[in-house]
Amino acid sequence: MYHAIVFLPLLAFIVVGLFGRLLGDRPSQWITCGAVIIAALLSLVAFWQVALGGQPLKVEVANWIVSGTFDVSWALRIDQLTAVMLVVVNGVSALVHVYSVGYMSHDPHKPRFMAYLSLFTFAMLMLVTADNFLQMFFGWEGVGLTSYLLIGFWYHRPSANAAAIKAFLVNRIGDFGFGLGIMAIFMVFGSIDLDAVFAATPGQVGKSFEFLGWNLDVLNTICILLFIGAMGKSAQVPLHTWLPDAMEGPTPVSALIHAATMVTAGVFLVARCSPMFEYAPTALIVVAVVGASTAFFAATVGLVQNDIKRVIAYSTCSQLGYMFFACGIGAYPAAIFHLFTHAFFKALLFLGSGSVIHAMSDEQDMRKMGGIYKYIPQTYGVMWIGSLALAGVPIFAGYWSKDMILESAFAAHTGAGQYAFWLGLAAAVMTAFYSWRLLFMTFHGKPRASQEVMSHVHESPPSMLVPLYFLAAGSILSGGLFVHFFVGDGAAAFWGQSILMLPDNTVLADAHHVPLWVKLGPIVAGVVGIAVAWLFYIRRTELPVRLAKVHREAYLFLLNKWYFDELYELTLVRPAKWLGRVLWKGGDGRIIDGFGPDGIAATVINLARRATLLQTGYVYHYAFVMLIGVAALVTWFYTTSGGGGH
Repeated sequence: MYHAIVFLPLLAFIVVGLFGRLLGDRPSQWITCGAVIIAALLSLVAFWQVALGGQPLKVEVANWIVSGTFDVSWALRIDQLTAVMLVVVNGVSALVHVYSVGYMSHDPHKPRFMAYLSLFTFAMLMLVTADNFLQMFFGWEGVGLTSYLLIGFWYHRPSANAAAIKAFLVNRIGDFGFGLGIMAIFMVFGSIDLDAVFAATPGQVGKSFEFLGWNLDVLNTICILLFIGAMGKSAQVPLHTWLPDAMEGPTPVSALIHAATMVTAGVFLVARCSPMFEYAPTALIVVAVVGASTAFFAATVGLVQNDIKRVIAYSTCSQLGYMFFACGIGAYPAAIFHLFTHAFFKALLFLGSGSVIHAMSDEQDMRKMGGIYKYIPQTYGVMWIGSLALAGVPIFAGYWSKDMILESAFAAHTGAGQYAFWLGLAAAVMTAFYSWRLLFMTFHGKPRASQEVMSHVHESPPSMLVPLYFLAAGSILSGGLFVHFFVGDGAAAFWGQSILMLPDNTVLADAHHVPLWVKLGPIVAGVVGIAVAWLFYIRRTELPVRLAKVHREAYLFLLNKWYFDELYELTLVRPAKWLGRVLWKGGDGRIIDGFGPDGIAATVINLARRATLLQTGYVYHYAFVMLIGVAALVTWFYTTSGGGGH
């Protein structure tokens, strides 16, 4: 069964990738959708057996690399944490596959798109089932490759190509840190097997090494290097700039990669390595501070964005920040709980926005929408559900997980915990505001689109709506149904050995005993945000324009995303381009090519050109040359023989 869960999407990719043109559009869609749906159903069985039944296991696949003492097997690690991720990855992927049948109905390259989706699913499955760090890195790079292919799927668009390259390059920075972390693990522990490394971790507590005159703690250094990899993949400040641009890909890509699965890989990595991070307090502080800062930063930017998908993209960035600072304060189960619930409502919001874009003739600017809730009532309904879950309104999924994170941060009673709590609370207000800003601008008010566009507004086909219904159900039920297992009294039994929390880490238990105002704070924050959005975009629609004019500098600061892209352009991109041009024109062109192949070729051509001048056609010229040659030959002969008279 477990082989099928992982390798069915790969098989679908191989068949459709190689024979998609011969099979045609519909068979290709049936094969890819069928394979991932079966994998999703089997993942539910695995969740029932492993997570709820408490029966973790390891499935050996094959020997992989054997070189001296370096022995790495290919094995599937199926424990409680993996089982949760299997449900998230295969569940969301199956719904996105089905949704894509309707959304991509007018695209001429459906088999290629479906094959890419299946390849991405396989790469993510390899990541979450990895039993060693090298296998995890294989899946890590696999999702990086497929995200590049999917973001740039519409390769005829320069913006899509630029976004794909940007995502690939920014992730290389994070991946370099991850790679160094794996090398450091092998150097310190002599193994990259998860069980072996985790078992030996307590023995490295307090040990240090010297680097460039600095005395660095071994475990803190390794964990920070691993977290750098997580920062790139999960779009944390300052490696976040690729995520909003990745919205250039088709909307199903946004839902699959940049809402529910790939961007959560970093959170999964930190939770998987909790047996190491628990012994690295400095690294945990770094994780908490970066996560809280990202949650606040991305929420501020989401306040003023006008592209419907970019608003949700920055929301994703912000919610990932919540997950990371939960890990940073030691509440790993709360982080994975939010990852689990977030997968449903964020995929719902992305696919719902895709339904809006589909209805509005590919328009994504919310300023050109409005007044369409009557035309697409089912999409409107599910967008309400997704927004209620995102804002943390009671009963809905986000309420259970996000509130637990904030309560855990307060219960940590540390500087990093307080920093995370207050920034997280501020981000909760902004999250509710931009969620309802999106709803009101998109669906309410007077229509701002042209009459031609409005005449074509229509509800999406069943292939797009049915996945939305499933995600809406998850957005309502996933929190209340699983809160007991993930973060409640049953958490210790549920997680087993898959997540380590040391005996002195009581943050999860303490979170249930925080003051009442802490528990009510996120709810009040959500209500305030929704109320302000209603005032601005329903009641007093002139207020946002007036505020933007009065506080123009602040508005432009947020609209331009704190000028991170401009800063990178000035400090990194332009110097890199200048250096590349100098090395290209000066080093490669003038020096290497000038004195190398180009120089030699030019010299030979010049000599050949001069030699052709001797070909005059006159006999006496040839005779003269022959005489010169004979004279030169005789002179050389006498010179080399010592004078000729002896």
